[in-house]
Amino acid sequence: MPPNGPSPTALGDLRVLELCDERGQYMGKLLADMGADVIKVEPPGGDSARAVGPFLDDTPGPERSLSFCYHNTSKRAVTLDLEHPEGRRLLRELARRADILLDSHPPGYLDRLGLGYQELAALNPRLIMTSLTPFGQTGPYRDFLASDLTLLALGGVMASCGYSETDVPGAPPIRPDGGHAWYIGSHYGVASTLVALYWRDLTGQGQHLDVSIQEACSCTTEVAMPMWIYNSNVVIRQTGRHAASFITPPTQHPTGDGRHVNLFATGRDPVAWEKLVTWLASEGMADDLADPKYSDPLVRMAAATQQEPYHIAQVLGRFIARHTADEIFRGGQARGLSWSTVRYPEEALGDEHFRDRGFFVEVEHPELGRSLTYPGEPYWFSATPWRVRRRAPLVGEDNETVLCGELGLSREQFQRLQREGAV
Repeated sequence: MPPNGPSPTALGDLRVLELCDERGQYMGKLLADMGADVIKVEPPGGDSARAVGPFLDDTPGPERSLSFCYHNTSKRAVTLDLEHPEGRRLLRELARRADILLDSHPPGYLDRLGLGYQELAALNPRLIMTSLTPFGQTGPYRDFLASDLTLLALGGVMASCGYSETDVPGAPPIRPDGGHAWYIGSHYGVASTLVALYWRDLTGQGQHLDVSIQEACSCTTEVAMPMWIYNSNVVIRQTGRHAASFITPPTQHPTGDGRHVNLFATGRDPVAWEKLVTWLASEGMADDLADPKYSDPLVRMAAATQQEPYHIAQVLGRFIARHTADEIFRGGQARGLSWSTVRYPEEALGDEHFRDRGFFVEVEHPELGRSLTYPGEPYWFSATPWRVRRRAPLVGEDNETVLCGELGLSREQFQRLQREGAV
């Protein structure tokens, strides 16, 4: 820490308004933990994201959603009823002072209230407004309803996720759990917002960003999209490995201690391959892998018409079954192989690498009289550190500070607006 105080933050000079539910709240978190002053604007009583479980100690409540706690760190919060004239007036005043407005309302909702980009930009031409919606602001799907699950399906991600037909005959597509579509869309939203911020620094002009979660998901289908565009091939779902246009050898194997390991690019590097064969031979389990034909990487690597890659997988499967997951993980890594243990999520909390880097952080919750453990920095800055500056705000926690202290409402005006339901 510098002698004159805390290190500067990357976005410490920015004011951000967040009008987002669970679809877009991660955008605000990423900006807030990088130092931006993010003011979350919720309806009176709190945002719908506060009702998303799991809950602390399995006790539901607007201040006990662990999902909300994680996705809203470092933010302040005010409550405004945007359907109320005074609520809209106060939002306009906040927008005058803001650099960025994040929004995940349905297309046209803010326009109907007189709070769309054109209206707000007239008050503040430097404002950057990022609208994150399922299908974007235009097009035939614009007003369709969607969930995390349906967006992963319509975006194309789900078609590549699941089990091989040989492992589970008739297996359907499987989505990643935990709001992956929201994360994908939010990352694209933040990246585009920072680019627009750079443009504003050059020109002085803000702009409206239309971010479609479906389109963001469609950008993350790995090989599925280009394989169809260029070769008209549909990729095949495969257990624990990349989808491909043909069946590839298994890369996920059970270990002797009841775990699983995932292997990647086993035959790609000739030096690592020689070390692997020597390792297997030292335990009398190399089979015929020392045969000169396996010195050719084109023979070792998966191809639709070759049997050698499948034979290699069988030999490795027998070897792995005689060892613990940790022995395979560390032994493979020591020989230059991208192998890893398949972990349960809770195991990550005890990971020595995470611990050494200080990844997990303790965040104080004074109202609970305790601290909770959070995932920490997704990226490190040497000069402008990322950090969780405070726990997620309580419902309306910063109403008086922001509305009275910054917008100039008197206590009498504030109390009147509370009685009227505007705040």
